[in-house]
Amino acid sequence: MPATTIPAVPRYIPASPTQEALQWADLPILDLSTASTPEGRAELAPVARDAMHTHGFVYIVNHGISQAQNDRIFDIADVPFSQVSEDEKKQLVGNIKETGLYRGYKLREYWHIDNGVRDQIEHFNMHRAIDDRQEYPKALLPLLPEIRAFCEHNHYKILHPILQLLARGMELPEDTFVDMHRFDAPGQTWARFMKYYPRCEDDEVKSKNVWLKGHTDYGSITILWSQPVTALQILSPDGKWRYVKHMDNALVVNVGDALEMLSGGFYKATIHRVVQPPVDQHGRERLGTFYFALTDDAVKLVPLVDSPVLRRPGVEVKRRCADADAPTMAAWRQARTRAYGQTVLTKREGGIEEEVLDGLVVRHYN
Repeated sequence: MPATTIPAVPRYIPASPTQEALQWADLPILDLSTASTPEGRAELAPVARDAMHTHGFVYIVNHGISQAQNDRIFDIADVPFSQVSEDEKKQLVGNIKETGLYRGYKLREYWHIDNGVRDQIEHFNMHRAIDDRQEYPKALLPLLPEIRAFCEHNHYKILHPILQLLARGMELPEDTFVDMHRFDAPGQTWARFMKYYPRCEDDEVKSKNVWLKGHTDYGSITILWSQPVTALQILSPDGKWRYVKHMDNALVVNVGDALEMLSGGFYKATIHRVVQPPVDQHGRERLGTFYFALTDDAVKLVPLVDSPVLRRPGVEVKRRCADADAPTMAAWRQARTRAYGQTVLTKREGGIEEEVLDGLVVRHYN
């Protein structure tokens, strides 16, 4: 049989890792290859449980994608930015405020960051099915089968094992969370290609070098494919911001609001932000590839109090509101998406800023 050919795309050359002496977050590392059997998951579950209970962030290695495949995905991820005209991008901009949905392009300067400074970030968002529910730039069309395969790998080979481990960590049936994240169900889990562009010095001063304020993700699990431009920081348990270090062909995975609510606060939606890269990476664009997992739209975000872990003496079940008032995943996604970077925030002490969405307080950390 003839060899299968793949469409040619320009090679994306990433920046070299920083050599600056920085304060790094000490995050656990999960070897996902050991999660392929029930016995392996039983062994790995306490590690995942403790990591997401304490940090809300982990590295994942041995996830089934080779370094060469990883490089190819980053080549593809750059196409919507470097191979698409500005006119075509504008034609494919998503109606974020109207729909409460990231689909298509978000162009630069849509979000307000601080002191009149607006973002310099572009991203292109795709529903996980990679189907005809949206339009794609022409340059991306030949690449859609590869993107669909990438989404399926993220969903079935990475997300589902993580969710199984976290369900085990709460002593729930292994597929409790998996059953809330069905690939073909109504829901808005999506893939995102995202590029941060360098900013002028005046904007850096006005925003105190912050590119995205401290925040939590609103979904359940975020999968970030590690890239070398150092800008992501997490708020550590001791209250200090620390950088997330790049690891070749590793994933950086974190918990979002939805899983925190479902777990009654047992798993933490970790606060993170993006800042100007270190000096030896100034002026470099930062290309990111993400898989943002959300539960099925109809899931109501209330604590799973059947968990034996949550029923133990001394364990506090944390709620953001009464169970009867808890939003569905669809309602929470719409509220957070429509408001982000568009609303006037109320300033509190300690650099915290707040807004109220559907009766729930959302905090940003500046």
